[in-house]
Amino acid sequence: MSNISRRQFVKSTAAIGAVSAIGFPTLLSARGLNEKLQVGFIATGGRAGAHTSVAYKEGLQCVAFAEVDKNRWRSVHGKEGWEGAKGYTDWRKVFQNHAKELDVVFVATPDHTHFAPSMTAVSMGIHCYTEKPLTWSVKEAQLLAAAYAKNKKVVTQMGNQGHSGSGWRKAYEYIKAGAVGQIKEFHTWTDRPVWPQGYDRPSYSDPVPANLDWDAWIGSAAKRPYVAKYRAGGGVQQRHVGRSIYHSFSWRGVVDFGSGALGDMACHTTDGIYSIMKPGYAATAEPITMNGKIGDQWPTGMVVKNTYRAKADRPGFTTFWYEGKDKNGNPYKPKNPEELESQGRKLSKTGNLIIGTKGKMVVYGDYWESTYLLPLSRHKEFGKPKQLLERSPGHHKEFFMACKGEKPREFSQSNFSYAGPMTANVQLGNLATRAGKKLILNEAGVITNHPEVNKLAWREPRKGWGPLEMNI
Repeated sequence: MSNISRRQFVKSTAAIGAVSAIGFPTLLSARGLNEKLQVGFIATGGRAGAHTSVAYKEGLQCVAFAEVDKNRWRSVHGKEGWEGAKGYTDWRKVFQNHAKELDVVFVATPDHTHFAPSMTAVSMGIHCYTEKPLTWSVKEAQLLAAAYAKNKKVVTQMGNQGHSGSGWRKAYEYIKAGAVGQIKEFHTWTDRPVWPQGYDRPSYSDPVPANLDWDAWIGSAAKRPYVAKYRAGGGVQQRHVGRSIYHSFSWRGVVDFGSGALGDMACHTTDGIYSIMKPGYAATAEPITMNGKIGDQWPTGMVVKNTYRAKADRPGFTTFWYEGKDKNGNPYKPKNPEELESQGRKLSKTGNLIIGTKGKMVVYGDYWESTYLLPLSRHKEFGKPKQLLERSPGHHKEFFMACKGEKPREFSQSNFSYAGPMTANVQLGNLATRAGKKLILNEAGVITNHPEVNKLAWREPRKGWGPLEMNI
């Protein structure tokens, strides 16, 4: 059965099942193993392990996977019924050898290798779930949004799990009820980075472990020697000595591979801003302050400001992003609101402060878990707003339901038409810090005041490591 016809079969049998439950119960017995979504994984360890576990519990059948670290293959081969899945260290072989078998692919590699397998999957007509941030660069995010628009039968989802939660929906309902008036500013802060950051590139190298395919790990980035851990000297703090530099976690602080704290957490903590405001591309982006320079790694702390255009139903607004610490070790955060200060309360470790024309609202947690109007006495007086938005059955659940044809593809709500522009805006903050200047953009997301910076919005993949197909 061809790849496309298999997906059509899965959707048609899902539809038959819905009808059969009402009028044709005997047809249900004809539904067999071919209805299982056939899944592939691009990475199986670390964060990717959550996806292998959920897919297994949902009854998907693993056909093939790619994981650069063979010590992590047990995340697939350790599951009963998945022992026969074909394993590779090179993601390209999953598509080259199994594209016709695959219905769904999960991509959960380091940031710099999200784009190529995701674009390949979408262009081949394979449903694709990619971890946040969707891409490493601004242009990559824009291209994936374009691919989603072109390949209209493909279901996609970015792994910002809070988008399927009730947190931002509750905040939306407060705002639509007039609790804070028209929004003027969002202030968003995080307790990241929690990995080493701000160092120069190591001058030393280490032998590549036998279990690791370093060339595949590097993927589309420029080749560099493998280094296992930080060593003493060269300005490295004692608390970081012995910690990994690249594989398997600290790559987030390295510019060539990760997106720093902004890329790691803004797709969670600022998700409510994009969900509620639907802003389109930013009008401007600028670095307000940085603790250290950007070299091989991101700085240890920074504040970034974006402005967004007015729309017919609202005025323009401004966002501020705070991450890391200043030179004295103090976290970059917005000033504690007087409404909290007067009661001896402080802002949480991570969250959002929303300032409107009629009041303020504070949202605690990366997933907008708790919402309070300020002062807290007003929160009690205002009461619970009317529910306006439908709640999600769950982040993976809505993706699987759309893949099976039980729901339209837009039911997977953090799809690439939403996640693409959002990620582009997130990475625009990193781009502005790399450029070290205020950037002005048009409504298509193109930098107009410093057009040379548009070149930094894209990185040509290392030869052979770009998408296998790109249908945009």
